[in-house]
Amino acid sequence: MFTQTDYSGSNLEQYTMLSKQLDALLEGENNSIANLSNASALLNQFLERTNWVGFYLMEEGELVLGPFQGLPACVRIPLGKGVCGTAVSEKKTMLVKDVQAFPGHIACDAASRSEIVIPLMKEDQVIGVLDIDSPELSRFTEEDQQGLELFATVLMKHL
Repeated sequence: MFTQTDYSGSNLEQYTMLSKQLDALLEGENNSIANLSNASALLNQFLERTNWVGFYLMEEGELVLGPFQGLPACVRIPLGKGVCGTAVSEKKTMLVKDVQAFPGHIACDAASRSEIVIPLMKEDQVIGVLDIDSPELSRFTEEDQQGLELFATVLMKHL
């Protein structure tokens, strides 16, 4: 049974606790959809000032909407397009402080102002992305990036 945790300490300590909680939550389950669903729900309850938390998964050369928390979203994203498609093409995390200044940004939710996208890597191949949007400019920091990359690494053990 899931028990909500009181997160305390520095941002990195909180992300470390969150990642340990994720690991325990997913232990023994091998269904990817169930694990991605629980991961998005866990992140959604942990993160403040966000309006979308979820996953896009690689399918036949493009990103396809996976489990998420938030308003309905774009279903398909071509590689190299928008923040998510760019993260896949470049195989690196994209931390965007102002999405309106990002060339080719795909606006699934007009309220989104900043975004972070972490590629999910398996054997040097991108299998999907973790995508998080916020209605605030510059919502995500380098500490958020480190913490979310740790979260993604733990998640990948269960996919």
